[in-house]
Amino acid sequence: MELFEQPIYFLYFLGALAAGGLVFWLGKKLKQRLVCALFGPMAYRRLLGGEDRLKKLKAGLFIASIFLLFTALAKPQWGLEIVKAEGNFIQTVIAIDVSASMRARDVQPDRLSSAKNMLRMLITHLKNERIGLIAFTSEAYIQCPITTDEEALKHFISSLQTDMIASAGTSLAAPVKLAAHMLSKYPGKKALILLTDGEDHEPQELKEAQTAAQKEGIKIIAIGIGTPQGELIPQRTDVSGKVLEYKKDRSGKTVVTKLDEKSLAALAAATEGVYIKYTTPAQVAEKVEQAMRNLDRSRSAASARAGYKNRYQIPLALAVLCLSIWLMLPIKQRALEKSKIE
Repeated sequence: MELFEQPIYFLYFLGALAAGGLVFWLGKKLKQRLVCALFGPMAYRRLLGGEDRLKKLKAGLFIASIFLLFTALAKPQWGLEIVKAEGNFIQTVIAIDVSASMRARDVQPDRLSSAKNMLRMLITHLKNERIGLIAFTSEAYIQCPITTDEEALKHFISSLQTDMIASAGTSLAAPVKLAAHMLSKYPGKKALILLTDGEDHEPQELKEAQTAAQKEGIKIIAIGIGTPQGELIPQRTDVSGKVLEYKKDRSGKTVVTKLDEKSLAALAAATEGVYIKYTTPAQVAEKVEQAMRNLDRSRSAASARAGYKNRYQIPLALAVLCLSIWLMLPIKQRALEKSKIE
């Protein structure tokens, strides 16, 4: 446990104390110089009036109150409490194609790298949203469970590679079914962001996947990456990235991967979602964010968690007490003695 959530404020206090001390010292020197120049050195000593204990007490109270205010800003914490976060959420799963066709370079530097750049931007824009991550080819696997942890999501996005799943080919049904399973335990609005070139080699399962998404109320935002004209798939490259060999099928024919917009648009339409043609990472991230905004958000409680209780009220109350005493005390000891004589 860390006693203070924001200990950096103690450094800010030291900086403020040093700055205040410098201003006080310079002011005192300037005052001494002016009085000595106008009335002589003896006049300054009489004006100073010797040692004033009350003045030191007031200075100590003022410094203590400032220190306590910075302590409150540092958020002292101890003792556990159960915190239930509540907010407006769209439960979202991102499914990204990691099949060999995502190595094609009709989108620079290649389909997968560009898609990863877009997803990192999107995650930054969708802060505090509940998001999970799926990687798929002809099979789908959970890379990150549904979470609000932005850094964890970015880490798993960066680790995506085209050779991470042994199964070849592409199935749109696999990620839709897995996303439906992941989102089934959540209430309210749900979305699946499906990023692929749309080459579906198991179209017979697509209808079943649509039914699963509709049953769970999942809106599919389908993003088609690639070009309809098609592109060759790099199989081997050298250290500089130059292609040495392109992917071939079993008959020895060079494989051309083409964007299948029709399948993706049909899948999105069947779930009352949106189809987006991939252009640039920034533009696509903005369009996806806009599509997410158009979905009604459900107000629901996030999972309860244990956290340390913030105790800022204690130093804040002590700071107010010190300031109150500081304000009530007279300016000088002699003024206090004079009031007693009268």
